[in-house]
Amino acid sequence: MDRSRKVVEQNTKGIGFLFRKNKVEHIQRDAKIVSPGVVEVAPEGRTIGAGNIILATGASPRAIPDLPVDGRTVITSRHALELRELPRSIVIVGAGATGVEFAYLCNAYGVDVTVVELMPRVVPNEDEEISQQLERALTREGIRFLTGSKVVGLEHTEDGARLSIQRAEGEEESVQCSTVLVAVGVQGNIEGLGLEGLGVEVKSGFIQVDDRMATSVPGVYAIGDVTGKLLLAHVASAQGVTAVESIAGMDPPALDYTFMPRATYCIPQVASFGLTEAQAIEQGRSIKVGKFPFQASGKALAIGETAGIAKLVVDVDYGEILGAHLVGPEVTEMLGELSLARLLEGTTQELGWMVHSHPTLSEAIKEAALGADGGSIHV
Repeated sequence: MDRSRKVVEQNTKGIGFLFRKNKVEHIQRDAKIVSPGVVEVAPEGRTIGAGNIILATGASPRAIPDLPVDGRTVITSRHALELRELPRSIVIVGAGATGVEFAYLCNAYGVDVTVVELMPRVVPNEDEEISQQLERALTREGIRFLTGSKVVGLEHTEDGARLSIQRAEGEEESVQCSTVLVAVGVQGNIEGLGLEGLGVEVKSGFIQVDDRMATSVPGVYAIGDVTGKLLLAHVASAQGVTAVESIAGMDPPALDYTFMPRATYCIPQVASFGLTEAQAIEQGRSIKVGKFPFQASGKALAIGETAGIAKLVVDVDYGEILGAHLVGPEVTEMLGELSLARLLEGTTQELGWMVHSHPTLSEAIKEAALGADGGSIHV
């Protein structure tokens, strides 16, 4: 934890240096928009006028009524990032990216981990085959998953909490733990910004923006998690560039959130973009699928991390990459090659032509591309 604080401090100091270098004034205070083009800084009441205002207030973990957060027994991801003592056991409610990341981390430190997920599979926004591979790998590490299940009761006990969990089969199960981590999504930080008085459109707790990141009020923009578009740091950064270039009179391309890279940092890692196999079929696309297991990768065998696959969803007629879905060692570092190929309108043919260094994990991409065309060599 001490090391993590040092890393964060180094990063934030770097941003502070860039502010000073570019003559950006940084005011660490509460603020709200009091009228069009006017921001009031609390508590001193200083006002700042600007032709354009960008809201980048982020989001906070979402709570659920059945699990009131107290910061001790029932915690959120924010509290979990500050833990300095390991819980003996933990129940994590939610098996999205945040849930499985903390599940992996706690399990690696020897904590007894149970994950409860309402949907029928873990990381439910990912391709179904990727979900299956990840659950299988994490289960082998000792993590227990209760999918298709929900928490219906909480009782505080002397040594933690007892949860009543309704299983998919209809039966109820009681689970005792020392800590409960609620990881069921986030809500935009929109309170106290003066949005109501301005008439900024908000829907389901998030500020609504167009392709330029403009809100419903001229001169007011929003970026990042507060927009609810795709809750990832690199998406927020891309939105920031779009907003500033729009303000500067440039014509930035609209961000395509379907093809934004998505990453889950557990072991094995999950990385993806585009349509899942099921989504492509639902849209009526004619597709073919290429897959390559890391169990057949020389580099994966050498480093002892063979769980997972590289999977490509491909248009039948043109070989266009409709979706890339990977679970395995360091796959978040491998997605860039596929993103660039798609951006440059590359096909599985070009990916199959690519010569990779051997042994490397990225050879799996070439093999998956070849597999989509029935030409995989090493499986």
